[in-house]
Amino acid sequence: MSAPVISARDLSLTFQTNDGPVHALKDVSLDVAKGDFVSFIGPSGCGKTTFLRCMADLEHPTGGTITVNGVSAEEARRNRAYGYVFQAAGLYPWRTIGGNIRLPLEIMGYDKADQAERVKRVLDLVELGGFEKKFPWQLSGGMQQRASIARALAFDADILLMDEPFGALDEIVRDHLNEQLLNLWGRTEKTICFVTHSIPEAVYLSTRIVVMSPRPGRIADVIESPLPVERPLDIRDTPEFIEVAHRVRDGLRAGSEDA
Repeated sequence: MSAPVISARDLSLTFQTNDGPVHALKDVSLDVAKGDFVSFIGPSGCGKTTFLRCMADLEHPTGGTITVNGVSAEEARRNRAYGYVFQAAGLYPWRTIGGNIRLPLEIMGYDKADQAERVKRVLDLVELGGFEKKFPWQLSGGMQQRASIARALAFDADILLMDEPFGALDEIVRDHLNEQLLNLWGRTEKTICFVTHSIPEAVYLSTRIVVMSPRPGRIADVIESPLPVERPLDIRDTPEFIEVAHRVRDGLRAGSEDA
């Protein structure tokens, strides 16, 4: 069996505040395998985003260990091991869509021909071909998030970290982007870690669902999905889907009662 892409062991993180310590994570242990689509779900304050930020070296644990591709999170960040998609698209309004996607490539020193090829490829991947010269304000919210995903994919990182990227979108747009994300994952074989508050979204997208509980943030359950790789939206009406959703809901309820 190959080594995990992401491995956390007894990971803890305590923030020191004026009101005393806040235990954001406590004794979290998890392995993420290559090609996994792992969703993290739980109530606000359960440490979902904090855990994702530890993977990205944006937060620094106060206990335990975490490795990404077998090295520290800091070294993985320097190796450009992952792309990160935030809750808001975070596109610069004065740059075109192509300009926004090019930005990390410019910073990393890719030559202009390579930049142009990569921008075209990732725009096609997220079905935004032809929008390179548009500005963010000319795109819908869903299209802006797809451009944000394209930017994270531009430098070919094997890992995609996604922090509630569709949380602010309406249900119809969200359903469409869920379908597109699954197709993208199937085509690129990326390893995806995805934070969400939505039970249907977590069940629909994931190979594994990590249910987290609050105060302090810890893993309450890890659910292996029995669903097939090919998932039309109407799979959400099947008994198998509903059964997994019930287990997630039960895990969230039990975790809140234990907190």
